Amino acid sequence: MQTSTLLGLGPGVILAVVLLAVLASAVHRWALDGGWAPPLTASARAVGQLAVVALLVSQLGRNPWLALLFALAMFAVAVVTAGRRVDASRWWWAAAPIAAGVVPAAAILLATGVLPFDGLALIALLGQQVGGAMTTTGVAGRRILAELALRRGEVEAAVALGFEWRPARLLVAQHTAREGLLPILDQTRTVGTVTLPGAFVGMVLGGADPIEAAIVQLVVLVSLVAVGSIAAAVALRLCAAGIWGTRNS
Repeated sequence: MQTSTLLGLGPGVILAVVLLAVLASAVHRWALDGGWAPPLTASARAVGQLAVVALLVSQLGRNPWLALLFALAMFAVAVVTAGRRVDASRWWWAAAPIAAGVVPAAAILLATGVLPFDGLALIALLGQQVGGAMTTTGVAGRRILAELALRRGEVEAAVALGFEWRPARLLVAQHTAREGLLPILDQTRTVGTVTLPGAFVGMVLGGADPIEAAIVQLVVLVSLVAVGSIAAAVALRLCAAGIWGTRNS
């Protein structure tokens, strides 16, 4: 079946999705000792959620204000997802790094006229930024807390030498927060040489000029680097202040 997409969307797509989900589950179970369920449930949720989103976007994309409400819903889901990954007892604090990253980046794009106040554009870009901030917050937060637990003795030694708890934690874990940025930094460094991102390919397939598509992709990637940098920095401060993780004082 001919489509305007990169992939064939005939009957084989269902079989391919099922086989890939089963393959992921088998590896997760036998090679990673993690059980069958996570890849299967994640895939099933993706099917349902994408079906709903496809219907919603077709309607919300016509109204920028409704698109912003939809972006807020994405933000709420991102907060719960990232927050529970880092500290399930205080998951709501994930709102701080995610919002701190997304709001200034989106404001710059809107103020410069790069991001039009258009429903589809807002959903597309804000969705990517919220998703990027969510991933960075979750990865950075978990790595920081693991580092603080592993090097607890060094933190306590710094406090014994006269440091406050917050500076002592920053001294030990600051370098670890940067690890949350590695995925987006690697993607940005290798764009065009290792991967062709979906936005670029989609625009070219839709008939856009390749140069224009490349510029749009550049804006997206650089904005995600900015979003991730801020999110990682705020996540570090939350952990250093003892808001996430075990409080020492």
